[in-house]
Amino acid sequence: MFNTLIHGTESSTAAVREAQNNSPVRPVTSLDMRCNTNPIPAKETITVSAGDTIGFRLSAAIFHQGPASIYLGKAPGNAVDWDGSGENWFKIAEWGATYNPFGFTDLGKTELTTTIPKDTPSGQYLVRAEQIALHVLPPEFYVGCAQINVVNGGSGNPSKVPIPGHISPNDPGINVDIYQVPPPTSYTVPGPTVWRG
Repeated sequence: MFNTLIHGTESSTAAVREAQNNSPVRPVTSLDMRCNTNPIPAKETITVSAGDTIGFRLSAAIFHQGPASIYLGKAPGNAVDWDGSGENWFKIAEWGATYNPFGFTDLGKTELTTTIPKDTPSGQYLVRAEQIALHVLPPEFYVGCAQINVVNGGSGNPSKVPIPGHISPNDPGINVDIYQVPPPTSYTVPGPTVWRG
């Protein structure tokens, strides 16, 4: 699903840990929440500057209602050698709900992009996209990762979380009935708050 990394004005498929198929990940406590189920190893790590555009182009438009997020995970060494374990992840962007009518801002998108916060420390990271499909409960999680090397970074120190562990199985945001009548009047994207430096 998240098969092309967008970095600055360029793109790369070689930096993506490609999923074996488009099947969703379940449950939210699965280790596969990190970078999908046995992804094909990436062939390169892309160098990007703090402040640059970062994100993913999708193999198909998002067609299930639900929120999306982009995370960075600080690798303890080289990104190619890291499995995503540990309390190393922080969220840098999210796409949430709209109201009247109730829906989600990522629906129909073929790209999810943001910018790397300028205060992000230099070093190697996994950049991770997550879309939560709420048409069924428990929901389906679509995730993907790519390898980046951040340069010209800052001295920020965002709070970090483990994945899995970033979303509780009891989080209201993954247990909401999006078809309820009347529809929801508020919604909080699951996971930690967005860090922008």
